[in-house]
Formats: sequence, C-alpha cells, structure tokens
Amino acid sequence: MERAKQTHPFPPLYDAASRVLILGSFPSVKSREQRFFYGHPQNRFWRVLPALFGEAAPTTVEEKKALVLRNRLALWDTIASCEIVGSSDASITNVVANDLRPILDGADIRAIFCNGGTSYRWYNKLLRDGLGREAALLPSTSPANAQWTLERLTAAWRAAILPYLE
Repeated sequence: MERAKQTHPFPPLYDAASRVLILGSFPSVKSREQRFFYGHPQNRFWRVLPALFGEAAPTTVEEKKALVLRNRLALWDTIASCEIVGSSDASITNVVANDLRPILDGADIRAIFCNGGTSYRWYNKLLRDGLGREAALLPSTSPANAQWTLERLTAAWRAAILPYLE
C-alpha cells in the first residue's frame, strides 16, 4: 500500500448542547468509505460510548449520531488532511490541522479529549497553543490498543468524561 494524500471526507458532529469534544486523529479507510467516525468494526468506540450511558450499541450512522448528540458529545478529528498509508496512524505525515473554532464557538465545550496518542500529539503540536485549551489523553479504542480490554477502556472513559456532563 502506498502513501497517499487524503483530505477529511465528512463534517464534525456537534450541536449547541454539546459539552465534551472527543477528537480522533484521522479517519481510517473504513471510516472514509462510510463517511462517518469509527467505521472499522474492530474499533471499540461504538461499544465504549453506549456503555458509558447504559445504552444499547447503535448500528446505523443515524443511531450513532443520535447517541452522540443525545449525550451532549461532539466528535471530530485533529487532522484535516495528511499523507497516510492505509489507516496507519504511525505513517501520518504532512499534517494540516482541522479548525476546531466552529465547534468551540457553537457549543459550550467544557472538556476536550483525544482518543489515543496520535490525536493527542497532533493536538498539542498544532492546535493547543492557538486555541489556548488543553486536551486530555484517553486510551485509544483502536484494535491496535490490545492491552486495554473493553472493560478497562469503558472505566477510563467513564471516569474522564462523565464529570463534564453533570
């Protein structure tokens, strides 16, 4: 698989009621194909999130959007465009950051969380100083983060996110 320039193919998900912004790095091949967040079936995002709120796992994009918005979350990615090999975060180069200002201006975002180290590194390198906002690192829901069980992920995410939604 060769390195290819990719541009983020879908918009952020948020509304005026959103209180917590969760940032991924850049959409995987499956997410780019589906034009929605966390499209790879092995990614645990869509199992962790409903578990935080005691809800059933969503299956359709519309159900996923409703789950996010109903629970006052916002989803976006740190990277607007980059060169990447397939879905490999480790291969990302020539990064252009996403503009988070429309979300931060359009909602009362109380906390920003990065889903994994790649998102966190790029946020701190390209976005933190300009926004004047810190982000917190959450353990990645990616299948590459195999040392974290679903239960551990859910507990860590719950402890981090829920206080900002009370």
